[in-house]
Amino acid sequence: MRHSLTYLYVHIVWSTWRRAPLITRELQPHIYGAIQHQASKLRCEVIAIGGIEDHVHVLPRYPPTVAISDLVRHMKGASSHLVTHVLGHRNAFKWQGAYGAFSLSKRGLPYVREYVLNQEAHHRDGTLSRALEADSM
Repeated sequence: MRHSLTYLYVHIVWSTWRRAPLITRELQPHIYGAIQHQASKLRCEVIAIGGIEDHVHVLPRYPPTVAISDLVRHMKGASSHLVTHVLGHRNAFKWQGAYGAFSLSKRGLPYVREYVLNQEAHHRDGTLSRALEADSM
């Protein structure tokens, strides 16, 4: 039997509705857990998740059978549903419809992983990478 071997990586960024600061310290682990869970259900390996109160970065390795748009739709939908319906968060929680997705090579993985995991420091210290932030969302 032949097996395909693929190393497909994408850096995905999306924001809360109107960039509202909805991702609190209390909600963050729940949101990241829901994102991780949905990615795993689609056979994606999440390498890193990070962000601040108004946006999230996800760095997964994904199989060629998964469309990036489907992956994002499932991750956003599950996390929004969790916050609104399961946790019963009083404030409306909603993601913006847009997202940014940037492919990268295996060689670029350490840099992007480190960038995603250190979002708070990058925003605090002004060491943002315009290429990795997708400010237009």
